[in-house]
Amino acid sequence: MLYTIEFIGCFTLLIVTVCLDVTAEDNRIQPYKENPRYWQYKGQPVMLLGGSEDDNLFQIPHLKEHLDEIKSVGGNYIRNTMSDRNDRGFEVYPFQQLPDRKYDLSKWNDEYWERFANMLKWTNELDIIVQIEVWDRFDYSTKHWLPHPYNPKNNINYTYEESGFDAEYPDHAGANKQPFFFTTPKQRNNKIVLQYQQRFVEKMLSYSLKYDHVLYCMDNETSGDEEWGAYWAEFIKQKAKESGKNVCVTEMWDDWDIKADRHKRTLDHPELYDFVEVSQNNQMKGQEHWDNFQWVRKYISDHPRPINTVKTYGADGGRFGDSQDGIERWWRHIIGGAASARFHRPDSGIGLTDKARASILAARKVESIVKFWDVEPRNDLLIDREINEAYLAAKLGQAYILYFTNGGSVGLKLDDAIGSFKIRWINIETGDWAGESIIEGGKTQIIKAPSRGNWVCVISK
Repeated sequence: MLYTIEFIGCFTLLIVTVCLDVTAEDNRIQPYKENPRYWQYKGQPVMLLGGSEDDNLFQIPHLKEHLDEIKSVGGNYIRNTMSDRNDRGFEVYPFQQLPDRKYDLSKWNDEYWERFANMLKWTNELDIIVQIEVWDRFDYSTKHWLPHPYNPKNNINYTYEESGFDAEYPDHAGANKQPFFFTTPKQRNNKIVLQYQQRFVEKMLSYSLKYDHVLYCMDNETSGDEEWGAYWAEFIKQKAKESGKNVCVTEMWDDWDIKADRHKRTLDHPELYDFVEVSQNNQMKGQEHWDNFQWVRKYISDHPRPINTVKTYGADGGRFGDSQDGIERWWRHIIGGAASARFHRPDSGIGLTDKARASILAARKVESIVKFWDVEPRNDLLIDREINEAYLAAKLGQAYILYFTNGGSVGLKLDDAIGSFKIRWINIETGDWAGESIIEGGKTQIIKAPSRGNWVCVISK
């Protein structure tokens, strides 16, 4: 009898342990099991939307307040590059600086890592998903290379001859001339530098693997070798596995045309890259922007995965289109089936300005009626549509989300949709509701926006 009691006790403990493990696995950010083109978190599907004022967000002095602002308008998604270049005066390097002003790459700057730890803690508390970019090529070229700790003149760990580095890299980072990005075993196998890169990533993971709300992108818009990104993707996955975790990784390529062969390094490898990052599509405009995204969506249809857009370009006074371009790009992506959309930081994007806030609020109002993961892009149901006038997502016969870029009217084919539908309008310029009406199915209905400007309507039973 004693043995029976012990067996039952052990068996009960085993069951509890297994249940806890399953729950922990379900809680992490991962592709939605019922529709893997989207994300789920804590076991529930989630649409990732956001906008923020900086890229290496963990470095900003008022981070907690900014995260609260993002959350207050319905944002749940940030970009966090691990970047350390001194752009705004408050950024710090991850390595310890010695009294002689040189750095020791084997020792850490606690301030850098405390900032990172706080960002992870606060975003976890707010259910804000973090997309990390491990390496940012702009940190290691032009003026930013001169003071950087990895530059041999600034550290005690290696010389120019030992590391293979030069004193200057004056070309744009996109030229990919920096040996920093050629260190891995299948490239130049530069063990001198690679050991410090590995230590940095291990240190980063010692914080981030404590949490379940983190996605990992290897680079910011890289034009580097395929082997570079693949090495770090495998490295991070292996370290996560050793910690009893699963994580989702991707790579972000530089080519503006997301149909380019370089992007296929990610698209063709679902066994390594768990999601796709197509932010560079946001260099495109209008119908081409939509069409290219739909091409990617179709290309990966045999192995559907979330398609993220962590950088939406476009801001008045910026270099990549105006604010209207930014708003259109953001909405075309979420109507077109993206799993995430974030407004890029000013002045390359509209960040968390009033226009960005209004779009996020408007999208959450849409979601309160129709979930984005329940609909599909269906521009084929529109007639008398001008180029770039309107975009549609639909669950045939049940629900429709129709976005107008600047007012206008289109025909919506409801021939096979029987019954009455309610139209609810949302003004994207303000994020406010703007009236409703009833239409009947069974025929094509003309849907006209209330006025010029950005509008979205939800048509549902």
